[in-house]
Amino acid sequence: MLRKSTVLFAGFLLSFLVLSCQSQQKKGTFTIGEESFLLNGKPYVIRSGEMHFMRIPEAYWEHRLKMAKAMGLNTVCAYMFWNAHEEKPDEFNFSGRRDVAKFCRLAQKEGLYVILRPGPYSCAEWEFGGFPWWLLKKKDLELRTQDPYYMERAKKYLLEVGKQLAPLQITKGGPILMVQVENEYGSYGNDTVYMGRIRDILKEAGFEVPLFACDGPSQMVRDKRSDLFSVVNFGGNPEGAFKALRKLQPSGPLMCGEYYPGWFDSWGKPHHTGQTAPILGNLKWMLDHKASFSIYMAHGGTSFGLWSGANCPPFSPQTSSYDYDAPISEAGWETEKFDGIRNLFSKYLQEGETLPEIPAKNPVITIPEFSVTQMAPVFENLSEGIPAETPKNMEEYNEGYGFIVYRTVLPPASGVRKIHVDEVHDYAVILLDGKRIATIDRRKTNNIFEVPAHDKDVQLDIFVEAMGRVNYGGYIHDRKGITRKVEYINETGDTEEITGWTVFPGPLHSDKAPEGLNFGKVRKTDKPAFYRAVFTLDKTGDVFLDMRHWGKGLVWVNGHGLGRFWNIGPTQTMYLPGPWLKKGENEVIILDVNGPEKPELQGLEKPILNELHVPGVVRHRKAGQNPDLSSLRPVAKGTFPAGKSWQTVRFKPVTGRYFALETLSSQRGDPFTTVAEIYLLDPFGKKISRKQWKVLYADSEELGSDDGNAANVFDLQFTSFWHTRWRSAQPGHPHLLILDLGKEAKIAGMMYLPRQDSPNGRIRDYEIYVSRKPFKGV
Repeated sequence: MLRKSTVLFAGFLLSFLVLSCQSQQKKGTFTIGEESFLLNGKPYVIRSGEMHFMRIPEAYWEHRLKMAKAMGLNTVCAYMFWNAHEEKPDEFNFSGRRDVAKFCRLAQKEGLYVILRPGPYSCAEWEFGGFPWWLLKKKDLELRTQDPYYMERAKKYLLEVGKQLAPLQITKGGPILMVQVENEYGSYGNDTVYMGRIRDILKEAGFEVPLFACDGPSQMVRDKRSDLFSVVNFGGNPEGAFKALRKLQPSGPLMCGEYYPGWFDSWGKPHHTGQTAPILGNLKWMLDHKASFSIYMAHGGTSFGLWSGANCPPFSPQTSSYDYDAPISEAGWETEKFDGIRNLFSKYLQEGETLPEIPAKNPVITIPEFSVTQMAPVFENLSEGIPAETPKNMEEYNEGYGFIVYRTVLPPASGVRKIHVDEVHDYAVILLDGKRIATIDRRKTNNIFEVPAHDKDVQLDIFVEAMGRVNYGGYIHDRKGITRKVEYINETGDTEEITGWTVFPGPLHSDKAPEGLNFGKVRKTDKPAFYRAVFTLDKTGDVFLDMRHWGKGLVWVNGHGLGRFWNIGPTQTMYLPGPWLKKGENEVIILDVNGPEKPELQGLEKPILNELHVPGVVRHRKAGQNPDLSSLRPVAKGTFPAGKSWQTVRFKPVTGRYFALETLSSQRGDPFTTVAEIYLLDPFGKKISRKQWKVLYADSEELGSDDGNAANVFDLQFTSFWHTRWRSAQPGHPHLLILDLGKEAKIAGMMYLPRQDSPNGRIRDYEIYVSRKPFKGV
């Protein structure tokens, strides 16, 4: 009789052999031919759609993949986010919602192939573009370059990815057809050697399937390598985009790496949508021309927790809802786009391919309104203070996400003093002796607040909430908190740095609710506080938490971070997946930095994705204004040299109260005017006080998509600027700005600072006018 251990070993060996045989049988090939992709030697058109496993509850992966298959996709494309897998250096996590291998195996089970996009950079409107925050602890770090430290860390990560996923390539019986090298690098840099090094690391990690790079039509020329297959990203005009691709890559199959059926949302801006008809038209064009594609996004999902990112410039943080107006909604629902695409794809199925039935919708519930009864004020629950001569960014205190408080004591002051915070990343609440006196919002590039006169020492607290780090472009090295210094500033721009601080870090986590808070009874406040409540359910299901009564902050339910809310919109609800709820008692914890109107919550059965509550903006062009300077002679005219340095114009002294700057052209020939700062000079070359200045007229201001307010030209901040309209209209030159100085002054010159972060709209030709009386028509 065999011993039990022998029997177990024999069983294990048999299972291993069976699995090995099955794996051998399923091995395949995927190659790039002269005209088409070749799957097991036969031409193959990829109908792919993007979905991100980190933006979907693990319990719903299978449902979302079934939806993708039912829509007519044969492949899913998936980013990996390095920061989700290595939250601390050398501590890798591929479990739970981070189990990318499980996601790929489920895709294969549903009859879907996989295109893998492992990074190290991803973008995707994800916190820091997928980079781990701790990279920023190295002060001289240069991301997306051959920086030795960056390359060392990226290699460690990609080798770990290989351990997880190299065995799941099609050549080994898995679903992975292709692997992307980096991501849209041509929009950032042109170091093709760097691209080659990332490619080589992926090969070392065990990837043997075709490797490729993606970029927009105009960017892909900057990082093209002959040993990397190129695909092109676009949201329209496939014929034009593929012509650009053909110039760069004369042979091989055509493929769109990202085709956009919608777009992501940013706080304070309308919800984006994409019309179904042109989307179907573009997809049909690609199918008719046997071009492969990946729909970005097929299903957007949710940037749960603290994972949402931001664009810059200007700083524009993205919503946690990543609905994207995708064919499969944030909660996994069928949409008009879904039905249209399914119907279209049904006419282009390959031999032996059929469309499965559409999966049933997951259960949806409502939650009756309930009161939030417990509260833990942030300033009564601070961590141990750290002395600091000057404030430093969050990363220097080993903090990746959350908030941070900077505290100092200000000596007596006989008058109002202005304080400049250089810079706030990202949203600051300012308290003086415990009373809220100001707010700084990085989106508005306004980093100055006033402190009233005080005859004794006062305590200054600056609470800074970190929102998502920049995920795209040259501002990606986005450290959080106060990034440089805090200083007094006067009307002429002279400064005096404020020193002697105590710093209180407030780290938060996406997958774990804050702990150790001392909760008491709720009371009305406009200061940052945590709130807690318990609600009871007799059944579970998907639901949308209604946050319209609340201000700005974060939510956790049963320890799961749902994401960010902000009453400015457009998102007013938070997607709460059914698997994260339980029958009986459920706990919700909220951080609200502004305080709720009413401490109440309810759960809705439908989301609210497009409800804006943005305060009105002042336009400096009133009905009936029609300035006429034709009868006046300019006091100065000329041409500014190109560049972003200060420019000074001097002219014969003239007395006046009203000043006009007319811009006739820009350095780049674009229709815009942008101005960061303007100073006027007296006959001795000294700056004239701007304390009483106001804008009487600006012919054009971009107030919808940017803070292009004309008053930014005298706000003491180099990062803000007047920008003429560019979003919904682009009126051309000349552009006119008229200022009232408040009182007469003898003026002998002007100092002009061009926009600092972009060459757009920098002035070339100009004329300057000064008058004692208001200009005609204003």
